[in-house]
Amino acid sequence: MKKTLSYFLYTMLIACIVCACSDRLDINQVYTFDLQCMPVPKKIVQGETVEVRCQLVKEGDYSGTRFFIRYFQSDGKGELRLDDGRILTPNDLFPLTKDVFRLYYTSLCTDQQTIDIYIEDSFGQVVQKSISFANENADDGNEKQ
Repeated sequence: MKKTLSYFLYTMLIACIVCACSDRLDINQVYTFDLQCMPVPKKIVQGETVEVRCQLVKEGDYSGTRFFIRYFQSDGKGELRLDDGRILTPNDLFPLTKDVFRLYYTSLCTDQQTIDIYIEDSFGQVVQKSISFANENADDGNEKQ
């Protein structure tokens, strides 16, 4: 009787394990990501170019995912370009070809400047980072009279 009961329990246990398995593969295509930027100077003078080192940090990697960059300048006036020389125009999407890249911002005014950088993937997820620069007078207020 004990043998029959133990065989029955083993058979039920194996049946439960087999039924718990699924033939359906769970393939995730959409992974969260973030944009990390190295610190940048807080002050900038007109005509100065500042390097912004950036890296896409992805939770997972799906080979079909493409990334795009765009920016908006809410304060001031300047020019933003990628490390491959492409000059970015505000609110236009540009493809990113690598996960580690550099942006170069050149100040074209003497006002407070703020740029909002948006990274978007091919699945519609968006990450936004803001960078602000204050005006730094070239002579630091030591005017000669």
